[in-house]
Amino acid sequence: MRRPSLLLLLALWPAAHVAAQQPAPGGPEAKEAAGQAAPVEEAAPEDIPNQDAPVAASDDPDAADDRATAASRVPLAEIRRYVAVYNAVKDAYVDPVDDRALMQSAIAGLLLDLDPHSAYLDKSESESFDEQTSGAYDGIGVELQQEPDNTLKVVAPIDDTPAARAGLLSGDIIIAIDGKPIAQVEAMEPLRGVPGSKVTITVVREGRDKPFDVTLVRETIKITSVRSRMLEPGYGYVRISTFQADTGADFQTHLDKLQAQAGGRLRGLVLDLRSNPGGLLTAAVQVADDLLDKGGIVSTRGRIPISDTRFDATPGDRMKGAPVVVLVDAGSASAAEVLAGALRDNNRARVIGSRTFGKGSVQTVLPLDNGDSVKLTTARYYTPSGRSIQASGIVPDKELTPDPALIGADVVPPSLAEISEATLPGHLRGDDEGAEGYKAGQPLPGDKPIAAALVELKTLVSQASGTKAVQAR
Repeated sequence: MRRPSLLLLLALWPAAHVAAQQPAPGGPEAKEAAGQAAPVEEAAPEDIPNQDAPVAASDDPDAADDRATAASRVPLAEIRRYVAVYNAVKDAYVDPVDDRALMQSAIAGLLLDLDPHSAYLDKSESESFDEQTSGAYDGIGVELQQEPDNTLKVVAPIDDTPAARAGLLSGDIIIAIDGKPIAQVEAMEPLRGVPGSKVTITVVREGRDKPFDVTLVRETIKITSVRSRMLEPGYGYVRISTFQADTGADFQTHLDKLQAQAGGRLRGLVLDLRSNPGGLLTAAVQVADDLLDKGGIVSTRGRIPISDTRFDATPGDRMKGAPVVVLVDAGSASAAEVLAGALRDNNRARVIGSRTFGKGSVQTVLPLDNGDSVKLTTARYYTPSGRSIQASGIVPDKELTPDPALIGADVVPPSLAEISEATLPGHLRGDDEGAEGYKAGQPLPGDKPIAAALVELKTLVSQASGTKAVQAR
């Protein structure tokens, strides 16, 4: 079994969000980290026993060596140009510039325009990033997306947090924090703070004539990634809000509990992945494996061998083939999309809701000897059918629309149709991006989508029962 030393990540948030996510969140991070973005999706392939060996870069060792040598050559002319600019800044800038600060900016600049998910993380940001899988952090509990004008768009409030209780909605725009415009503060940093302290945000909401203030009390956000309940006798419901280190085990515990309540076997399951920004890829693979008896789960492909991986299901379906309906929306990203895609491509579940976010790239975290890290996009991931969902997302089998009563308008605000990977500046081009008829998904808050999913599930159960009756004759 190959054990790569690098940590692969699937993350929804742009680089600017990482510093904000405070962590202590987890999972794909735990979402907003302190009002920051949600936790990051980390994929640790070495934790999955059924991973294939990496694909060889070439059958010709000499050709491989030649390419490696060419790729590693330092462009001296460009280095000289950089040094010339560096010296100009050092000598002529209006104020003295510290060497370390200048070099730090130069290094960060190397990654800045690559894509929204590659980033240079200093030591404190790296530590916060690592803490995200713990599922606890101090903040307000909201997933955010940094807009080009530096304002912060709410992707989704986290379940049972100050942001959710205050009524923040997907699509809300935060334009100021404690009376200071976003441009005058350090992005999402002020949203973090000591539990019990207050922070006031100024929000612009579609359908409201004027911006309005919302005062929140920071608290330690403990992300409960898995929740469950019985919808009706025999019909279970599991909500996964993010994928953390313990999500796989928690899913098994909740599923077994529901099975016991159903007398030993559920008739069907609604799996709710709405506003799940991702998290640990390994956790998503574990959940998929629990519901699949065979078949592929996900594969990744990049330019270097270590980026080429594949995850397959092992024998044993904990639901014993009982129907599953997966509920998704525009906030379902990365590892959540991996799970939804794996179940649908294997004909194991029906997906309903709205088009998912479309985060189909893999990030590798490279620790540096000074405590800093580089988060670099190194691969794309593919569903079992071989399809990349980068910048296109997963289109549900049945589309649902938002409940007007929960978004505060009879007509869905345009801003709710702009939550997708395809809207992020500098995003990687997707294979199916720009296809005719493309329409970004929308957040689907509330209980109405759950009711719709239950109706769909009962239909599948009825169809399955009819098939068995015919076969028994």
